[in-house]
Amino acid sequence: MEVMLSYLSIGDFSRATHMTVKTLRHYHRIGLLEPAGVDPHTGYRQYTADQIPIAQVIRRFRDLDMPLEQIQAVLSAPDLTTRNERISAHLTRLEDELGRTQRAVSSLRNLLSPSASQKEPRIELRSLPATPAAAIIDIVDAGSGAAWAQGALGELTATLTAQQLHIDGPPGGIFGDSIFTEHRGQATIFLPCTGTVRPVGRVTELEIPAVELAVIEHTGSPADVDHAYGALAEFVARHALAVDGPLREYYLVGQRDTLDTTQWRTEVGWPVFRAAAG
Repeated sequence: MEVMLSYLSIGDFSRATHMTVKTLRHYHRIGLLEPAGVDPHTGYRQYTADQIPIAQVIRRFRDLDMPLEQIQAVLSAPDLTTRNERISAHLTRLEDELGRTQRAVSSLRNLLSPSASQKEPRIELRSLPATPAAAIIDIVDAGSGAAWAQGALGELTATLTAQQLHIDGPPGGIFGDSIFTEHRGQATIFLPCTGTVRPVGRVTELEIPAVELAVIEHTGSPADVDHAYGALAEFVARHALAVDGPLREYYLVGQRDTLDTTQWRTEVGWPVFRAAAG
């Protein structure tokens, strides 16, 4: 029986893996991560969901400053023992020479050797109505996005408190494609609220549009949220019809609640088209 593959455009693959389109094109040119197919007429690259774990491994290696040549050597290793020896040698150099954090090393090893007990991620389709909110909108670099979001959220909370407006749900974020494909683009942090927001400083009143989303919950540090994005992209490619539109995040538990990042809970939403309510 022939298996039908579900393809992701280079833009969707970029969003799923948090690699820029420029990076993916470069990796294709050097043979490190080749697309599953290239349209002979348009030249558009296509990827499969099965390539997401490989991209995540490459990204972890780059986070650990492994040169591209060494990454190619690891991925082309003739057997598991050789691959692990090459990985271990680089990790030892990092620990001895660069003093990298244990979190980055642990994240890499988890990708290489996932636990057999790991459960399938729970993903649901959700219809969200239009929601009035206070919001801050800006052009943001991906590298400083987390700090910007925390500052924006603090400003929103202070403004709503000062204006005696009721917070009506968890804070959220809306992120344009270029945040993922170019690592710079428009980002919105918002707080749902009841009542009329009086604009002050960066804070403005905004109606968050209604949307259909495929939603996954990520537990833990934002540094590992690309795992959730990858699982969500695979689900959408196989089971739903993706539509153009910014991705969303909802911060159920975050820095404002606890400094223990293992307790943080973030919902990630990918826009989809639903033929019928269900």
